[in-house]
Amino acid sequence: MQTERVTFLTSPDHKAALDAFARASGMSVGHMLREASSQYMAEAPLGDDDTAAALIAELNEAVPQMRADIRAAVAAIEAANARVDAILGADKPAS
Repeated sequence: MQTERVTFLTSPDHKAALDAFARASGMSVGHMLREASSQYMAEAPLGDDDTAAALIAELNEAVPQMRADIRAAVAAIEAANARVDAILGADKPAS
């Protein structure tokens, strides 16, 4: 296997964390970073079209429940208003 060198800059704290994690995992930092980057690339983040499609699907599921919740809240507010009006109306002297 032919290899090439990759260099990146990081803070001393991050480098120490990489060293500690690699040591605890029984790997070199290079091996750990190769593994991590391979896994990251294999996950293939969603493209814009895929992200939009996923959001639309979630909205299509969520919106009907949101509408039902809003209708229930409005009905509860109207019922509370009617109870308050009834109580306040009962305290008024007849005209």
